[in-house]
Amino acid sequence: MKSNHESFKGVFAIIIASFLWGTTGTAASFSPDVSSLAIGAFSMGVGGVLLVFTARSKLFIDYKLMLKQPKVLFLGAFSVAIYPLAFYSSMRLSGVAIGTVVSIATAPFFAAILERIINKKHMTKQWILSFIIGAIGIVLLTLGKDQSNHAAYSAHQQVIGILLGCIAGLTYAGYSWAARRLIESGVHSQSSMSGLFGCAALLLLPSLWFTGDNLFSSSVNTSVSLYMAVIPMFLGYLLFGFGLNFIHASKATLITLIEPLVATVLSVFIIGEKFKVIGWVGAALVSLCLLMQTFKPQSQSRLAFTLT
Repeated sequence: MKSNHESFKGVFAIIIASFLWGTTGTAASFSPDVSSLAIGAFSMGVGGVLLVFTARSKLFIDYKLMLKQPKVLFLGAFSVAIYPLAFYSSMRLSGVAIGTVVSIATAPFFAAILERIINKKHMTKQWILSFIIGAIGIVLLTLGKDQSNHAAYSAHQQVIGILLGCIAGLTYAGYSWAARRLIESGVHSQSSMSGLFGCAALLLLPSLWFTGDNLFSSSVNTSVSLYMAVIPMFLGYLLFGFGLNFIHASKATLITLIEPLVATVLSVFIIGEKFKVIGWVGAALVSLCLLMQTFKPQSQSRLAFTLT
């Protein structure tokens, strides 16, 4: 019988993936001479190729089933291709913490809208309350950033960075929903994620001809590029796809609110970004949101799983 243990496995996998993703902004900051478009295209493109190679046997079985849903496949692949370009550009323009926070904070909102409109899925009171707490926490975290040592981020750049973060959130929710839809139709989780990322790689990797000049111009740039592709992208999304076997996309994107917390902590201790007390209050609220989504009564967990 499906139980809390199986649901917990999905939650735990996505938490680990979120920790890995939270390192990307800090890692990218060590290669300032590499275009954010190149970092996004290389990491997601190579990660996609690795996912396809790893899941090739399952893809061979499931590809016909995936092709029966061309709209879902196209939406997911297009979202995967746009997401890293918007995400890394947002961090480059508005800072690691704010760029990550906005990108991840808007994803649950868009995911809920997609599931409400397309799947007619009802949002529980617990989900709404946890989202409100998480959203308030994200706002406080953003407002709490000390800009005194980051004058390089102009108001114009901040606005563009936030808008790009919103686009990243929308596309993140888009491919999460598409992956879940494919899984629900009988496609294996590895086939789902690798199929979407493989198709996106066909769009992303050719763009490196125009943007990837400095990807391997130094040992640091090479190390950063390979780390981003193999660890957060390949391993992270492998774990994310596994987690989607057990929980809805809206809950998965809420759990990944842990990513901006990791990004914020790393940006403070490694990059040197500073936050006021109100920012750390926001971080605490986001943590509370995560706990509300991770732990709940057993009877409710069983009901939630039967609806997936």
